[in-house]
Amino acid sequence: MATAEQIKNGYINYVLLNDERPKSVYSFTKKLKIAESDFYNFYASFDSIERLIWVDLTVETIDTLQQQEVWQQYSSREKILAFFYSYVEVLKKQRSFILYSLKPASLYFATPPILSGVKPIFEHFAEDIINNGIETSELADRKFFSKRYKDALWLQFAFIVKFWVADDSAGFEKTDEAIEKGINVTFDLFQHSPIDNLLDYGKFLSRNGGFKEKLRF
Repeated sequence: MATAEQIKNGYINYVLLNDERPKSVYSFTKKLKIAESDFYNFYASFDSIERLIWVDLTVETIDTLQQQEVWQQYSSREKILAFFYSYVEVLKKQRSFILYSLKPASLYFATPPILSGVKPIFEHFAEDIINNGIETSELADRKFFSKRYKDALWLQFAFIVKFWVADDSAGFEKTDEAIEKGINVTFDLFQHSPIDNLLDYGKFLSRNGGFKEKLRF
């Protein structure tokens, strides 16, 4: 009986050799010499195989990072930086497939449909890091906006992946630079700023309006 891994690897090999999907599940399973029902025991379609490959790469990256002793010592910024540096290293293992998988995608900040399974996993991961950063006061807790921090990081995710796909620099050095600059700018916006101090001061004055009369000379 076929295994999920056998089917997944067979699919990857097929699309990389032919630069296209199999014409049908039937023809694909015939080529693998397995029953068509074996395919459907694990996957609903070719799309589901591709989405799961992306999910596996993402989960692998997160699990590996969280098992490191130093992980808990990282700041929120360092955790997200570590994720993206590690993620592109994991993607290298499947670069040929990644290039094939993202061919239909064209917009840097749009979410390719093939990443739909990755999005909730990454957002949950990012939200835990953000919440911890807010609790430790590393990040600013802004009404309404704090809940959107994870959305900003997902935009960075889509951008970095597509930047890496297009990167032709030695050792993907430009991608490392894009990660460093993009994440640092994003976290600079997440952190406390003079604007936050001004808003806090305004709130203080509005709450203590009764002192206005006493302050007159």
